Amino acid sequence: MNEVAVIKTTAGEMVIEFWVDVAPKTVENFKKLAREGFYDGTAFHRIVKNFMIQGGDPLTRDAQAEGRWGTGGPGYQIKAEFNNKSHVRGVISMARSQHPDSAGSQFFICLADARFLDRQYTGFGQLIRGDEVLRAIGDTSVTSSNSGEQSKPTSRVGVENIKIIAADSVQ
Repeated sequence: MNEVAVIKTTAGEMVIEFWVDVAPKTVENFKKLAREGFYDGTAFHRIVKNFMIQGGDPLTRDAQAEGRWGTGGPGYQIKAEFNNKSHVRGVISMARSQHPDSAGSQFFICLADARFLDRQYTGFGQLIRGDEVLRAIGDTSVTSSNSGEQSKPTSRVGVENIKIIAADSVQ
């Protein structure tokens, strides 16, 4: 059965179609976490103008843990599935550290073409609805993060939940 992810945020809903053909294990991991409610109550903790929005860190549920936001995960890492799909606006991909096989739960959605990431990050789907929501999140005002990057949202952009549903049930 063909399934999609409905990402319900405080800015509205985005619908993601999966690329099961090029990143089957990554898609399966994302669906599993979504079904377990892993992403519920998290936030997009990193927003880089004209580049991407990043979420999926369970630590973002806790304001006290803000200094560690961006370091959380599910307690395991998955193997990269680099592929030939390009990182263009609306593509969802796995965030990771320097090590190629270090992705877990964190993901990012491209706000613009970022082809320099191709074959270095696992793209696993693309936005099919909610571009205005992606734009609104991408336009969130930001300030300097701990690393000095202009990427820390000045207001919380929450992920209320991510539901995995049949693709043909999307209106």
